[in-house]
Order: sequence, then structure tokens, then C-alpha cells
Amino acid sequence: MPKTYRIGQIVPSSNTTMETEVPRMLLARQTIRPEQFTFHSSRMAMKHVTKEELAAMDAQSVGCARQLADAEVDIIGYACLVAIMSAGRGYHCVSEETLGKAVRDAGHACPIVTSAGALVQVLREMRARKVSIVTPYMRPLTDLVVDYIVHEGIAVQDSIALEIPDNLAVGRRDPLALINDVDALDLTGVDAVVLSACVQMPSLPAIEAVQDKLGLPVLTAATSTTRVMLQQLGLEPVSTGSGFALSERFQPLH
Repeated sequence: MPKTYRIGQIVPSSNTTMETEVPRMLLARQTIRPEQFTFHSSRMAMKHVTKEELAAMDAQSVGCARQLADAEVDIIGYACLVAIMSAGRGYHCVSEETLGKAVRDAGHACPIVTSAGALVQVLREMRARKVSIVTPYMRPLTDLVVDYIVHEGIAVQDSIALEIPDNLAVGRRDPLALINDVDALDLTGVDAVVLSACVQMPSLPAIEAVQDKLGLPVLTAATSTTRVMLQQLGLEPVSTGSGFALSERFQPLH
């Protein structure tokens, strides 16, 4: 009988996307691999994507991790890239260590994956030297995301800031609009496109179309998070309809 894995997620209270896109990718994987998944979330209060609200929200993540420990989940994903990247360079390492300790203190142990750390890890795994990105954030927050990625050793050729401050509005955005949004990106010399550097901005329905259009690997914060979660579980990081990060042709580097 196939093993069932419990997927835990720490999400902003106004996030409406991560609990749809991650399950969609993992349930699609069930059509090509035997493992099964269930999904369990804990929420941090946040409505507007500002540096101040993000910091206040992040402070709640430890309590969320302890709640998920009670469910003995097999892995926990922290589903807010900009909360991590706006907290300072390299903060994903601090967050992952802090949440891991919180889980252990609650009498459980499991891997912790932040969407920020996952995006950086996948870009490194594919040896991307330069990328262009799309974000829904205001320009100052987008600039912090760019700085964070650059600090991790990956150049950013161009970035689009859609400047949507309301997190619910981000989640309601038509993902297919991204197919035209990328026309404004400077792709000179890039190795990949980050179609959504945000786990709240829906992108999964557009990712394959954009990849075909551009002829470049296309990934998102959500697809990167899903890939790294599967890797941490010791499972093959593949699914269908999810772009390069979960494609069978993206083989792990040795």
C-alpha cells in the first residue's frame, strides 16, 4: 500500500493560493507516482503586504510550527517568500533553524522548508546564473527580494513589480495575465524566469504556456517549494503541468 505523507504548511491568514497550488501539484504527482499526500495548515495573521505587517506575521510562525507538530506532519513549508526575504539577507536559514527547534521542543521532528530558501536552492540546483522575476509586491519590497537573490549569488536581470498591496487582491489575480506580463521582462542573458516570486500570486495555470512561449525554464516560489519538500521527504521531485522545477528532465545534480 502506498505511503501517505502529511504535508504541513504555515500560511498567512489572507493566503488563498498556497493551499490550492501545492496540493494541486502533489495530487497531480499521484497520477504518475505511488505516494499519497494529505494537507494541514496553520495560519499567521496578515492582510496587507507591508514590511511592518510581514515582520509581525513572521513572529507568529513559531506558534504555527508547534501546532503542526501536534499533527505529526512529515514536513512543514513556510508559505510566505517576502516575509523571509524582507527580514534580511540569509534569513531563511535563521527561520528554518528557529522553526525546526520549535517543532522539536513540541516533541516532534520534521524538515522545515521556507519558500524563500527553496527558490534559492532550486535556482542553484539548476545552475542559474541570471534570472528575471515577476512579483506582485510594491517596488520597495520587490527591490528587497532582488537584493536577497543577488546576495545568494544569482544575478537578476530584470524585475516586474505589479504593486498590489492587498494580499487578497493578489490571490484573486487572473494567473493567465502572466502570459502577457512577461512581454515586459528583459530576458537578456537569463537562464530562467521566476514567474511568481510570491506563493500568493496564482501562476500554476500559466507556467507551461509561459515556458513554451519563452523557450526558457520557468519556475515559481510555489513550484520550488514543492520540489524541495519532495526532496526532503526522499521522494522523486516530479509532477505534471508544473513547469521546469518538477519536470522529469530536471535531474538532480550530483
